[in-house]
Amino acid sequence: MPTPARGRQATLDQGVPGPFGSLQHALRLLEAVDRHPGGATNAGLARETSLPPGEVRRLTEFLETEGYLQYQDEAWVLGGTFALLGQYNREQLVRVRLNHKLAELRDELGAAVYFSRYHEGELSVEAVSAADHAPAVQEWVDFRATAHASAIGKCLLSQLDHDSRRDHLSRHPVARLTSRTVVDADQLMHRLERQPATVPVLDIQEYALGTVCAAVPVIAGSTVGCLATSMPVDNVHRLKAAAELLAHRAAPLMLAMAV
Repeated sequence: MPTPARGRQATLDQGVPGPFGSLQHALRLLEAVDRHPGGATNAGLARETSLPPGEVRRLTEFLETEGYLQYQDEAWVLGGTFALLGQYNREQLVRVRLNHKLAELRDELGAAVYFSRYHEGELSVEAVSAADHAPAVQEWVDFRATAHASAIGKCLLSQLDHDSRRDHLSRHPVARLTSRTVVDADQLMHRLERQPATVPVLDIQEYALGTVCAAVPVIAGSTVGCLATSMPVDNVHRLKAAAELLAHRAAPLMLAMAV
């Protein structure tokens, strides 16, 4: 069996069918390794999971890079990250990993990056990674009250059921923030219901003039979350490519949060 590439930056999206498929396959591999305390080979994992050998090789290299797998005695065992996540400071460790991944993505995009959740009936921006070369959007109106206008808010609302969306809008009625804001609640509901889970949600100056945003879902357990980016409207030509990159990079983030 070829020796795994130590230190090489492996990615889940290379040759794998989208972020959600990548996460599912990675979790299946981890479950299979967990069933073999003495270690599991790539060939054995391919047989047990019915995944192509090439995909198993890519995923195990990525999981090793992230610390979820360790290669010893010519077989894979669970890595030290799981032991760390089982300690009392699990939440703090996950936060550190999340911030690290967001900073990497910020620099790759050259734009601010956000991780947000919808929890107990409210939108919450959990983490923002911004820099001088990648400034965050100015929160000129509370994000919690403007989910109808922002890419983050619309992405989160699109993951809720019909009644939960109606409940949110009853507590936070739509309001015009710019000339581009959708202020018809029925029209907004229709758009949210028709929003495909695999298609990024865009905000073209609906929340703030001069700013465009994109958001993609982050699904980890019961979490209703999203990964988003914002940039000046002069860079709107970059938004589609940025949204596609967000979708590809969501898989490692989902994996980190799922475990």
